[in-house]
This record gives sequence, C-alpha cells and structure tokens, in this order.
Amino acid sequence: MNTSLQSRYGSVAQSLHWMTAILVLAAFVLGPGGSEQSVYSASRDYERQLHQTLGMFVFGLTFLRLFWKLVNRPPVSEPMPDWMGKSSKLVQGALYFLLFAVPATAIAGAWLEGHSVTLLAGLQIAPPIGLSHSLGATIANIHTLLADALIWIAAAHAFAAIYHHFIVKDGVLLSMLARWVPVHRQ
Repeated sequence: MNTSLQSRYGSVAQSLHWMTAILVLAAFVLGPGGSEQSVYSASRDYERQLHQTLGMFVFGLTFLRLFWKLVNRPPVSEPMPDWMGKSSKLVQGALYFLLFAVPATAIAGAWLEGHSVTLLAGLQIAPPIGLSHSLGATIANIHTLLADALIWIAAAHAFAAIYHHFIVKDGVLLSMLARWVPVHRQ
C-alpha cells in the first residue's frame, strides 16, 4: 500500500456514510412490502411506520452528506486506472441519486394514493397534493424497483471496496473506516 496516501475521510463523513448504509439496509429488510392493501393494513402499521421513519432518516442524512461534501475536503484519492476512477464516480453518483429517489418516490406514491406518510410516534405528514391513485401506484412500483437497484449498487460498491483492500491492496476501504477498526490484509 502507498503509505503517503493513507488519507481517510473524517469522522463526520464516515459516520454519515455508515449511518446511511445501516439505515438503508434496515429499511430494506424491515420494509412491509406487498400490495397496497397489505402495506396499509392495520396489522402492519408498526412495520410501515418504522420503514417510513427509516426512509425519512435516509432522506435527511443524504442532504447532510451532500452538504458535508461541499464544506469538507475529501481525502486524496488513491491512484488507479482511469476506468476504475470513472466507474467509482458513476457508482457514487448513482448511489446519491437513489438515496434521494427512493424516499422521494415512496412519499410521492403514498400521497398520490391518498395515504399520509406516518412516522413512529404517530407523526403524520398528510398529502399536500391531489389524489391520482393510478399514478401513485405506478410511482410506488418505481419505488420498489429503485430500492432494489439501491441495494444491488450498494452491494457492488461494498464488493469494490473489499476488492481494493484484498486484491489491489490500496487504502480505498481504509479511507472510510475509523482508525480504531482493526483491518488486516491477507
């Protein structure tokens, strides 16, 4: 590994990254899924509220991450082939797009179908837009497809970091890990 480039993201950037990753995974795994009737059934209120709360946290954290990216300098990038650098930028751009699009489509779909966004503790955000149930259902389906894409692209992103660590043997993975995390190369 090139020790002159062992630069890491700061603790704020790392915290925002890992909180987002954990919340996205939790929202995906704990999401109620299924038909509109199933998702909005009284027996699934807690699941839906938890899923919507996690999604709103992801939405907010994504805004914070972009703000932090604007005001905080990232570490020096590892030298890598041009195609890897371009792929990395493309994946990061896709992830940011999806981190906005997934919650935005969930909110729009719910509202257009006539449902409030209901967070834990009963906080409700009523639809400020008119009802268009068929458009809402279409957007809800798009939400599901985008959420699946987010998980797949995030998995590819994680795999690439592991590939960099064990195969390329550079500091890409280490740049997003806290210094106290013990990491050894094989």
